[in-house]
Amino acid sequence: MKNILFVFLVAYVFMLTNCGQKSNDHNHEHHNQEEQSANQGLYEEVMNVHDEVMPKMDDIYKLKEQLKKQLEATPGMVDEKKRDLENTILQLDSASEGMMVWMRNFDPIPDSLGEEKARKYLEEQKEKVNKVKEDMLQAIEEAKAKALE
Repeated sequence: MKNILFVFLVAYVFMLTNCGQKSNDHNHEHHNQEEQSANQGLYEEVMNVHDEVMPKMDDIYKLKEQLKKQLEATPGMVDEKKRDLENTILQLDSASEGMMVWMRNFDPIPDSLGEEKARKYLEEQKEKVNKVKEDMLQAIEEAKAKALE
């Protein structure tokens, strides 16, 4: 009888530890899913910024061409005004190049990177793409002001 009771006790302890382990595994998996979900959200934020400003590349091109024509159409333009327009064109070029460089360097996260490293990478990319956005919008705003002068 003692042996049967002992076997049941061992089986009971074994079941408790296994259930506890499964619960811990489940909690760990749940935590990983939350991290993946957070990283997916961060990835979507990065891509939303990109998608918002990418169409503005066309605006940059058109403004640049407009300013070039303005320079060509006014050969006797005051040097200061000419330099100002040329600098605005360079600013447009720089903003456009910033977007192209960011896109070339951006890599969707490989699964093998790990959740923490993926999060850090995406946070860095979010900062970079927001800087690209800021540069593009500022260049467009300044170019529009120059085009109206």
